[in-house]
Amino acid sequence: MSANTASTEHAQADATGELSALRRSIDNIDAALIHMLAERFRCTKAVGALKARHAMPPADLAREARQVARLRTLAHDAELDPDFAEKFLAFVIREVIRHHEAVARTEPGS
Repeated sequence: MSANTASTEHAQADATGELSALRRSIDNIDAALIHMLAERFRCTKAVGALKARHAMPPADLAREARQVARLRTLAHDAELDPDFAEKFLAFVIREVIRHHEAVARTEPGS
C-alpha cells in the first residue's frame, strides 16, 4: 500500500468518524425537538380547552402576528432563515388551531 493510499484511507476514516458524530448530534437535536413540540402541544391543548369553555375563538390573529414577528427576529439572531422559521410556525399554528376547533366542538359550554 502506498503512502498516498494510506493517507487517503486515513482521511476517509476520519471523515466517516466525524460524520457519525455529527449525525449523533442531529439525532439528539431531533429527539429534543420532538419532546419540545410535545410539550408545546400539551400547553396549547390546555389553551384550547380554556378557550372552548369560555367561548373564545380558536385563533388569535393579533397574537399570531406578534409571534411571527418575534420568531422572525429570533431566527435572524440565530442565523436561521426567518422565512423558514415563519413557515414552520405557520404549520404549527395551523395544527394548534385545528386542535382548538376540535376541542370547541366537544367541550361543554362552547
